[in-house]
Amino acid sequence: MTSFLRSDRSRPVAIWLFVVAVLVFAMVVVGGATRLTDSGLSITQWKPIMGAMPPMSEQAWQANFALYKQIPQYRLVNAGMTLEAYKGIFWWEWAHRLLGRLVGLVFALPFAFFLIRRMIPRRLVWRCVVLLALGGLQGLVGWWMVSSGLSERVSVAPERLMIHLGLALALFVMLIWTALDAWAGAPRIEERTTWRGWALAFLGAVFFQSLLGALVAGNDAGLVYNDWPLMNGALIPAEYAGHGFWGTLAHSQGAVQLHHRLMAYALFVAAIVVGVAAARTRRMPEDAKAAAFVLVGVVCVQAGLGIWTLMAAVPLALGVLHQAGAAILLATATAFAWRVRRP
Repeated sequence: MTSFLRSDRSRPVAIWLFVVAVLVFAMVVVGGATRLTDSGLSITQWKPIMGAMPPMSEQAWQANFALYKQIPQYRLVNAGMTLEAYKGIFWWEWAHRLLGRLVGLVFALPFAFFLIRRMIPRRLVWRCVVLLALGGLQGLVGWWMVSSGLSERVSVAPERLMIHLGLALALFVMLIWTALDAWAGAPRIEERTTWRGWALAFLGAVFFQSLLGALVAGNDAGLVYNDWPLMNGALIPAEYAGHGFWGTLAHSQGAVQLHHRLMAYALFVAAIVVGVAAARTRRMPEDAKAAAFVLVGVVCVQAGLGIWTLMAAVPLALGVLHQAGAAILLATATAFAWRVRRP
């Protein structure tokens, strides 16, 4: 039996955390598809246990459909929808919730096993506890988000969508970072160069850009201003201002898309600077340089994909691919920030 005190790393624990990170990635991607297909409000009740089973009879399907017919989205957007069409949006949301339950099980059960066997390095136990708590919180936040669209709106509140996605991505980053720590062990000496700060700042900027993207998705802002580099022929859209500061920041289609564009430009320039600086420095290990170059490549692909998705008015396949690309970029930035901390 491995003792807390005799080892500061555990490859089985690392593999477990990487598997959970992959499941969170899948959940983010399916969540993107759920949003793009307007499926997120198709299940109007939150049943953490009983809701794991889909409707198993015609009567059960009709009961779920009847509940959906009571919310504004049905009356104002999907009036006259058939049961078969309802099933199409139901399965997206059900799959998203099922993945959430699966993430919880795949995390909690091995965590208990590793904890009992004392296989988790002592310095990582508290992080795993935090990850477990964040996973539970994510379920509550998900329902809080859905509930915002059940009475007065035809979709969920954009700011709640942003919080829901942000929490999932924070969980994703922490899983990857903790898995890397479990795989490699604690660094004997932490690298105290300026690279550490810049890499963490870049990671934070990528995370912030993902939140801006959530506001774009929550406001359906990708369906307007589909020219590039201008926005309906202007640098700043005429419809930029919303109702007050928060209305502009979180609810104006023109504003949220412009902010997402500007942050994308800043990240693109920053990535090029990182790549050039990594190529010129002699203080960075070769594998860290390779991570920097991969990071530059992912940023370039994601930027091109974002432009393509916008100009095509966000078809489902491109929209899902762009959201997956954001998670991959976040994972790459996490790995780079983790690596430059180690000599």
